[in-house]
Amino acid sequence: MLIAVVLYPGFTALDAVGPYEALSRLPGAESVFVAEQAGPVRNDNGSLSLVAEKPFAHVLRPDIVVVPGGPPGAVEPHLRGGPLLDWLRTADVASTWTASVGTGSLLLGAAGLLKGRRATSHWLALDQLAAFGVSASEQRVVVDRKYVTAAGVSAGIDMGLTLLGAIAGDRYAQAVQLLMAYDPQPPYDAGSPHKAPADLVEQFRSNGFPRD
Repeated sequence: MLIAVVLYPGFTALDAVGPYEALSRLPGAESVFVAEQAGPVRNDNGSLSLVAEKPFAHVLRPDIVVVPGGPPGAVEPHLRGGPLLDWLRTADVASTWTASVGTGSLLLGAAGLLKGRRATSHWLALDQLAAFGVSASEQRVVVDRKYVTAAGVSAGIDMGLTLLGAIAGDRYAQAVQLLMAYDPQPPYDAGSPHKAPADLVEQFRSNGFPRD
């Protein structure tokens, strides 16, 4: 089973690494980071690079596609078309599962893959899904046939475990969760706009994503 995790300049690191950590533990899985060109790709704050081992042209039939999100400055240039969207359409033809984290769902939407489907995204980007004919959901992970979308950043781990359960069974996914010691107990209960202090929510709604 070939798992292709997409990279592009400005991607959010945990959006890519979280699902990778879970999905790479599938029996017989081969994971590969892909980008328009092979080589290092910097994340959204420019302080971390992941290496794309292969260019899009060399990975045309992955079994699982994972698309991380990023801030508007990283994602929006691709929404108008180009090699990334072209590759997503090609890879989706053969994929068993096509998944995204955060604003990665905007890229899937722009590629025309989510039209008429339910999906989620980072809470600051949920209202943008409608432009692509997508019914937005505030759920942390949304499964609509073969399309699996996760809300912002940390939800990518939940998405990876959801896919593990669907492919290898609940017990296998539970074993991976246990080995990952994934037992969230955050120090603050502020991980969604419904729980965070209202002034923080308004600040981000007014100013948009940080590190844009």
